[in-house]
Amino acid sequence: MLMKYSEIEEDVASFAADADTVLLANRVEKTYPNGTHALDEVRLRIQRGDFVSLLGPSGCGKSTLLKMYAGLEAPSHGHLRWLGADSPAKSGLKIAMVFQEATLMPWANIATNVRLPLDLAGVPKAESEPRVQRALEAVGLGKFGASYPRELSGGMQMRASIARALVTEPDVLLMDEPFGALDEFTRNRLDADLRALWSQRNAGGGKPLAVVFVTHSIYEAVFLSSRVVMMAARPGRIVADLPIPEPVRDDEFRLSMAFNEHCRDLSARLLAASGGELEHD
Repeated sequence: MLMKYSEIEEDVASFAADADTVLLANRVEKTYPNGTHALDEVRLRIQRGDFVSLLGPSGCGKSTLLKMYAGLEAPSHGHLRWLGADSPAKSGLKIAMVFQEATLMPWANIATNVRLPLDLAGVPKAESEPRVQRALEAVGLGKFGASYPRELSGGMQMRASIARALVTEPDVLLMDEPFGALDEFTRNRLDADLRALWSQRNAGGGKPLAVVFVTHSIYEAVFLSSRVVMMAARPGRIVADLPIPEPVRDDEFRLSMAFNEHCRDLSARLLAASGGELEHD
């Protein structure tokens, strides 16, 4: 049953964004023209400095919700807020998105690919070039700016895609299964590097970085996240929002009892969210 507009407005007031809330979904629904009910009554708050993983079976609306936060999809019902504003443009919030594929321009070298968002924004080259170099160094590609995508491995291409997002110095980084197609060793390395980048950005006294990360991997979600949001499908909805309060994320953490306990808990919850049919990553 759909809510009346006035009922939604009243609920927005009770679930309003505070000063630390960068993204807010309040009773958000999405139904596509073909009748697919992708999201139902989603309420999710992302705060400054959060690292939130969206975990759940295929078809639960993880990518749809991410695209809504990016401003690429509109809800059928409910409200989205960006720093309290009703659109990303009005909020002044800097949002960058990393997709499942690296989507690099094959005819351009890596530095040119990374500089693309700054070129589109009209940033002068004298200002953009040092920013590009800093972004490349942050992802371990400081010596590869003159290389072309075909000369890099899949993992290095994804690093370049992340650098292209970081060069804008975003407040929020949205990531849609960026490491899903990579081998396990490369994926673990990139997970560790991403977590280190996020920690460094939030350790300083500067502008904190919030990350919203879509994954099918329980192990990846536990290793990366400050919170894991579990979603169920048909229709997509949130069934749990779980903190992962572990301060150190390294190779020893992957082998720890705490890591295993978090993974077991999420495995049981994912099995329930999948209707008893657990997907393997």
